[in-house]
Amino acid sequence: MTTAATTPDNDGSAELSAAYATARGTMYQGTIEAFLDTQGDRYKGKAKLVFFSPPFPLNRKKAYGNLQGDAYLVWLKELAPRLASLLKPDGSLVMELGNAWVPGKPSMSLLPLKALMAVAESADLNICQQFVCHNPARLPSPAQWVTIERIRVKDSYTHVWWMAPDVKPDADNRRVLKPYSPAMQQLHVRGTYNDGVRPSQFVISPTSFLTQHDGAIPPNVLEFGQGAEDDAEVEVRENFLRMANTASNDPYSRYCRENNLARHPARMSPALPRFFINLLTKPRELVIDPFGGSNTTGAVAEELKRRWIAVEPNPEYVEASKGRFEEFRASGPSTNVAGPGAGSPD
Repeated sequence: MTTAATTPDNDGSAELSAAYATARGTMYQGTIEAFLDTQGDRYKGKAKLVFFSPPFPLNRKKAYGNLQGDAYLVWLKELAPRLASLLKPDGSLVMELGNAWVPGKPSMSLLPLKALMAVAESADLNICQQFVCHNPARLPSPAQWVTIERIRVKDSYTHVWWMAPDVKPDADNRRVLKPYSPAMQQLHVRGTYNDGVRPSQFVISPTSFLTQHDGAIPPNVLEFGQGAEDDAEVEVRENFLRMANTASNDPYSRYCRENNLARHPARMSPALPRFFINLLTKPRELVIDPFGGSNTTGAVAEELKRRWIAVEPNPEYVEASKGRFEEFRASGPSTNVAGPGAGSPD
């Protein structure tokens, strides 16, 4: 089901309603503009993390809504300061952006980079770090240049930009350590390695790598795996955090099939919000996703004992998102579970 409110090019005046709530959060049905108009003052300065993947500036219109060109930049530029106003002084804004191509040409568009600049500059945000999310299971695209004319390779990654009002927002990489690689485990057992001066001129002492911590500091390259049934699974490899996102029989998918509901066409791997929620927030702090979709962010926040708010205009996606929560799966699609003060700013 698609309504006028599914696209970001409306006037933002669509009615907002609390679709359902859990003990820790609330899913609102309506546009993010409507949420900010009616709830923005209540949540101003309350969120520790605003985490979102806005509709990508693709060449083709999608069911979940997307703009192109200058209209997309104007929309994000006007929206970004309002989203940033929801943050605590030490909070973070994390935005995933896909790539875009020049219509009709085998040439990549600068629009995603301009979108980043529009958000950072209009909201006066510091860019803390760039992350790359690689999804090897993604279908070859753009099809014309990749599978028909064979003059490009498939576009398989997105960028995730971590921004914040402060140059040192609350963050702790000890909350996202990955297990040591087999090679590092062997080094710890052996107790020796090749120290000395490297070709890069770095000097490695004989004891630099012998201290055992709780794990290794992860890289800023996140790779989505292939073939796993559990899309919450994270396989740790030498140079990547591999996050599976190919599940077809997870609780959300089963709920959609059993209740004849459309699955969101651009679902996010739960491992992605889990990484940033752990890195940038602590239990009971508030996470807001202004483009909730299938509400992956809210479900992960619930699991991690964070409070959450999600906003999604498409009523069918909202209804289907209940499948991410056990209490709704047990009682069917029409049940509303209200939690006391769910997602409250305090």
